[in-house]
Amino acid sequence: MSTQRATLVAEILWELKRADRFATLTSIARRAGFSPGAQCRTILACMNTIQKEWPHLEWWRALHDDGVVEKKSVQAEAMERLGIELREDGAHLTVILDVARMMAWDTTMDGKAIKGKAAAVVEPLKTE
Repeated sequence: MSTQRATLVAEILWELKRADRFATLTSIARRAGFSPGAQCRTILACMNTIQKEWPHLEWWRALHDDGVVEKKSVQAEAMERLGIELREDGAHLTVILDVARMMAWDTTMDGKAIKGKAAAVVEPLKTE
């Protein structure tokens, strides 16, 4: 059974799909109106629920804040199918994505201002 948080995150993922954009886990959690948790554990729990209950949603549009994905993962395969560049980075792959394809929000879904600074996605996601 899905939680209210998972339902909100699912709506955000649908928004990302329609816009053909990506977002960090932290920015998705803040858009949904909650803290991502230590090391994004809270938002990752929501993502696990979504993968089980709404497998058709493009959950892989949610990127770790550091811009890396696991090698040979479903997320990496989905991004490669879209033509997103993934660069070998030791045990992981670094996502090379134009920042224009990253979604950023100023308010939560209920219209409240998002407090705190944006998640730090730096070099790996800048346009080259």
